Amino acid sequence: MTDIAHHLNKRVRSVWGAVPWILAGFVAAICILPHFSVLIAAFLGSTDTLESLAETVLGRYTWTTIALLVLVVVPSTIIGTATAWLITTTEFRGRRVLEIALVLPLAFPAYVLAYAYTHVLDHPGIVQSTLRSVMGWGPRDYWFPEIRSLGGAAAMLTLVLYPYVYLLARAAFASQSATTFYAAQSLGQSRTGAFWRVSLPMARPAIASGAMLIGMETIADFGTVSYFGVQTFAVGIYSSWFTFADRAAAAQLSLGLLAFALCLAILERINRGEARYAFGRKFERMPRARLVKGKARLAFLACFIPAFLGGLLPVVMLAEMAMGSEQSLFSPRYLKFAQNSVTLGLVAAVVTVAVALLFGSLARTRTSWFATVALYIGRLGYAVPGGVIAVGLLVPFAFFDNALDAYMRDTFGISTGLLFTGSIWLLVCAYMIRFLAAAIGAYEGGVAVINPNMDAAARVLGQSEWGLLRRIHFPLLRPSLFTALLIVFVDVMKELPATLIMRPFNFDTLAVQAHRLASDERLSGAAVPSLVIVAIGTLPVILLCRRILNEQDKMKKGA
Repeated sequence: MTDIAHHLNKRVRSVWGAVPWILAGFVAAICILPHFSVLIAAFLGSTDTLESLAETVLGRYTWTTIALLVLVVVPSTIIGTATAWLITTTEFRGRRVLEIALVLPLAFPAYVLAYAYTHVLDHPGIVQSTLRSVMGWGPRDYWFPEIRSLGGAAAMLTLVLYPYVYLLARAAFASQSATTFYAAQSLGQSRTGAFWRVSLPMARPAIASGAMLIGMETIADFGTVSYFGVQTFAVGIYSSWFTFADRAAAAQLSLGLLAFALCLAILERINRGEARYAFGRKFERMPRARLVKGKARLAFLACFIPAFLGGLLPVVMLAEMAMGSEQSLFSPRYLKFAQNSVTLGLVAAVVTVAVALLFGSLARTRTSWFATVALYIGRLGYAVPGGVIAVGLLVPFAFFDNALDAYMRDTFGISTGLLFTGSIWLLVCAYMIRFLAAAIGAYEGGVAVINPNMDAAARVLGQSEWGLLRRIHFPLLRPSLFTALLIVFVDVMKELPATLIMRPFNFDTLAVQAHRLASDERLSGAAVPSLVIVAIGTLPVILLCRRILNEQDKMKKGA
């Protein structure tokens, strides 16, 4: 009997041991499904709509997407790198406040800035109205930059995306030892020359990673470009799906947008290459150069202007717009929008972080090609725009729903309807695929500080893999996982293309409502849901700033 019980216990443990692998394989298959379905639908579908687009707007889609990419990535990289260097290596009045303020624009969706600045800078806005009143000009007596343009869209995206480069470049500069900087100065380089020849090249991989993230977000943006009437691939996908009702054309345009994303990833990888930088055995913290008078004022302005234009000023404009709106956030209708947004955000955040924990734990505890491939597939989603993921999921699941419904009608006379298409769970899957890379990054950042010897000691003491995760990893990873939950939650609140395409009928969110009101030129009404999105998005940004400051304090003590 003892042998039988031992054998049964061994079989049960073997079966349960296979569950994580089966679950990881299932989730990895869902993550890779949009890529394959877009590819298949693009090549098997009709090309009639695409040929018509090629004769009219396809060239414009391509040129505009490339132009927007350059107009956003270049200034965002310059602003992020310059402000990171000033905050990290110089001392001037207001620096401690600005180092946090420079991150705050990350809480704003670009389309929210578009609504706010259009309300102020458009022809009937307060700026041009004041000019006409003071100067006595007529509508055609003066020239004013057009906010609803390619340049306007690039400016909005730049103001909210430069923090990607700022955060990564700042971490890179802070991790550099002053010894290399002193070596350059001892060889005759000035402080500026040492920056260009030593510090900047060493930070190049981090800056390139931030620039790639900005590029991904730029080509994936839909809310800003659609509101400003800028025709990019993201707008073309949405138009093909809803205006032309042509899924094949949407998949073909999605394939083009996916090609843009892959090119950006390849360029970033080529730029990084196999570069490795040795900082030496001795780490010495980079001293801050105290700036005075004119230089201090210039440094303050260089850091204050992007933080003011991307964070403080939009809040003031949105608040002024909301006070003049008839929309009430506490009406039953708006409370329903808020409930839908929070529900989607919470469910998607929990699912995404759980999958990141599953993938990361398998890769750490079981070294195998399957775990490595699953982790790599999980990172692919961030390189794919939300509109592409939406099309890639809807095409196969719509085919399955229609085929199942036809079979049930012919066989049993029963209609199953749409089981997956238009469901909340399929939308949650899209969010999970889109933001899984961010959750994996937070997990890896937390697990990096856990000594592998702790894993070995726990296994020697008889802990299973589940016990190791529950008793050792999870308590130590709690801060990182909580941060990942907040980041994914806010990203879901801001996500617009996937939500517009995949949301269930009569299931609108705050982002969808803001987009709908702005599309109807009801900007004051759009300010109400926009302010709520920004308020919720500020929480993880503040948490991120606190973690950065804590890490800085640890570095100071360690130095």
